[in-house]
Amino acid sequence: MSLNYEDVQRIIQLLNTSHFDELHLEADGIKLDLKRHGFANGALPAGAAGQESAALSPPAAKPDRQDDAPTSKPAQHPPASNTTLSDAALLEIRAPMLGAFYCSPKPGAAPFVSIGSKVSSHTIIGIIEVMKLMNSVAADISGEVVEILAKDGDLVEYDQVLLRVRPA
Repeated sequence: MSLNYEDVQRIIQLLNTSHFDELHLEADGIKLDLKRHGFANGALPAGAAGQESAALSPPAAKPDRQDDAPTSKPAQHPPASNTTLSDAALLEIRAPMLGAFYCSPKPGAAPFVSIGSKVSSHTIIGIIEVMKLMNSVAADISGEVVEILAKDGDLVEYDQVLLRVRPA
């Protein structure tokens, strides 16, 4: 069996008038894949459809990136870093990386710090888990913990405020 241009045109017309969306045909070393996805002529060979999809993919991805850019995530960070007049003297301990934040060394154990705890530059205030690797988070400042913003098990983002400290 040999397919010529007219045969392929007839097959495309049959696909357009049928209730099928795809047709896969193999005969004598010829492979024909047709898919109907709402293109101008209703169906395209799979190779052409793949090329069309590849040509359309980058423009479709660009609007998604533009839509993602003005999300609320950047808006969430400024309120965390803005302080009121009464909080002006407080220092913030921020997440050094993205991951799951844990307040204690193991479930059920006492937290590393609590409100009123005195911390120094080497005091561990929590753990951030990234890809099953536990990373200790040190205070890097000295003072008294006055507010704990991250809760145990929270997914924290890079530079998110974990807690606030009144300097010693």
